[in-house]
Amino acid sequence: MMGSVSGEDYLEAMMDREWNDSQPIYRQLRDRVVAMILDGVLKEGDPLPSVRTVAAEYRVNPLTVLKGYQQLVDEQLVESKRGRGMFINSGARNLLLQGERQKFLVEEWPRVYATMQRLGLTPEELLNDAPAATRRSSSDSAESDSAESNAEKKEPKP
Repeated sequence: MMGSVSGEDYLEAMMDREWNDSQPIYRQLRDRVVAMILDGVLKEGDPLPSVRTVAAEYRVNPLTVLKGYQQLVDEQLVESKRGRGMFINSGARNLLLQGERQKFLVEEWPRVYATMQRLGLTPEELLNDAPAATRRSSSDSAESDSAESNAEKKEPKP
């Protein structure tokens, strides 16, 4: 097994114990597990907590939890090992990333692009005017790359 997330850690990471009325609970549960896989909270080989544990902790019907887990099985993101539980499949994150990227390009990008056109924004302007936190994280990595290359230049050559 690669990572080790206990059932309690998993439930803690799921955070929000509130369900919204816009989607069925089993779908919201599935989406939370997907988000945890994408965020790296759950890694390949990690076990999902038992259906009973999630049902008790979130006060939902165990059949609801089972239905959410079954969706993950159907999508080949997790596998059920009889008598041992459910585990994240290898390649689950990459599979999800492909799907999420495609979903972004089809569903969200056209709106973003239309807004850019409407406002007369270029990709360069968006990148240059990115929020300070975004610029900082990319400039930090650029600074560390630059510092490493400067250190290499200063090293005496034999």
